[in-house]
Amino acid sequence: MVPHPVLSNRYAAPEERPGYVKNLFDEGAKHYDPVVGWGFWGTGNLYRKDAQRRHGLKPGMQLLDVACGTGLMAVAAKEVLGGDDTITCVEPSDGMLAVARTKLNARFIQSGAESMPLPEDAFDFLTVGYALRHFADLEATFREFHRVLKPGGKVLILEATRPAGKFGSWLFKLYFGRIYPFFVRLFTQSDIAEEMMVYFWETMDTCVRPESVLTAFKAAGFENATRKPVLGWFSEYTAVKA
Repeated sequence: MVPHPVLSNRYAAPEERPGYVKNLFDEGAKHYDPVVGWGFWGTGNLYRKDAQRRHGLKPGMQLLDVACGTGLMAVAAKEVLGGDDTITCVEPSDGMLAVARTKLNARFIQSGAESMPLPEDAFDFLTVGYALRHFADLEATFREFHRVLKPGGKVLILEATRPAGKFGSWLFKLYFGRIYPFFVRLFTQSDIAEEMMVYFWETMDTCVRPESVLTAFKAAGFENATRKPVLGWFSEYTAVKA
């Protein structure tokens, strides 16, 4: 199950998507943290920390942060865990990893999510922060999550989700599709930073609906797959390995 259809204005075929996304993140990495910081009104770290704590992350757990980007989820997790010695971060982008390594002494692995060089039954908790839309195949990725989690291990995915209603969808598009990219371009004077934010909107707009995400979890062998809506614009997906 692909998370969204081919975006022909960005790449011509599905197999070209990983290269396009990696190059976009490599070049835009230096802008990512400040752009995300003000774009979410400075609440991102508090929310990431609270979400991980609410869903069961505790000191002593082995944590795998997939598509870690610049390490924002892992930095928040470090505060919950009391350190970063049990955190492993996986990310395909060199640029994003370079930024993340300045913040954490975690274990870093450069890899895509669909096939990770990690052992089976190794992690208690697995997180993904706003990157579900960038996976090549949801079922394949979730099967890999299932493989590396210990029995009883939990997945937590935070994601932005376009509202189903017309008015909410219009506001969502206005902010993420127009206002956010405009100010990113204004403040950074960077074409690549603006492109990154526009691409984020395009993937949000075309992403499969929450019901399909939950179906993909179940198809991958997970139990108790649920989605908690947050403020009408965001989702907390969770699932457990039996």
